[in-house]
Amino acid sequence: MARILIIEDEQDLAGLVDYNLRAAGFETDTANTGAGGLARARAQPPDLVLLDLMLPDVAGGEVLRMLKNDPELKKAAVVIVSAKGQEADRIQGLELGADDYVVKPFSVRELLLRVKAVLRRADAEEGPAAVLGAGDISLDTSRHQVRVKGEEVVLTALEFRLLRTLLERSDRVQTREVLLSDVWGIQAEIHTRTVDTHIKRLREKLGPAGDIIETVRGVGYKLSPP
Repeated sequence: MARILIIEDEQDLAGLVDYNLRAAGFETDTANTGAGGLARARAQPPDLVLLDLMLPDVAGGEVLRMLKNDPELKKAAVVIVSAKGQEADRIQGLELGADDYVVKPFSVRELLLRVKAVLRRADAEEGPAAVLGAGDISLDTSRHQVRVKGEEVVLTALEFRLLRTLLERSDRVQTREVLLSDVWGIQAEIHTRTVDTHIKRLREKLGPAGDIIETVRGVGYKLSPP
């Protein structure tokens, strides 16, 4: 089973989550500080991290950035578990690269279901290796690498998943709701501007090659190969 790292400073909550994950068959490890969590992750990379945002030393958002910038850890899925439940907080967490966002207090059963859903998506992405391309853009699924005119472009996990989805569905319009469901793995419970923000950043990173991602006004987006 998958290995899950719990970074949570509330000892009772960490213990409860740890117990239930183990009962569900997962291998677990815990840390009550951001620095401790990063050290444990580097010592034994997890498949998924449950990350609290309000830690006593390093802010959870910074821990998330460090995880995603580490070549050995960036493939680990991250689920934020936080009492900060405002729409802006959830959007920011997802835009930093989190795979899901669970607001405290939560049902342990719901948390387990969402952890399993995130891991299933990660397994699906490890399917047959393929190189997808359109125009000057090339995406290698096995290497998790994107190149534009042969030069590597560094994308976040969500940006990579978004580009891959658009390439796989070339010339087909994708609504914001479909992208939220298939890329983020969430229903349209948050404002769809998070999709627009990611499309904007993706285009910027791809440079002129990003112009093949078209806006279909009032509907969503479409990747149109030249």
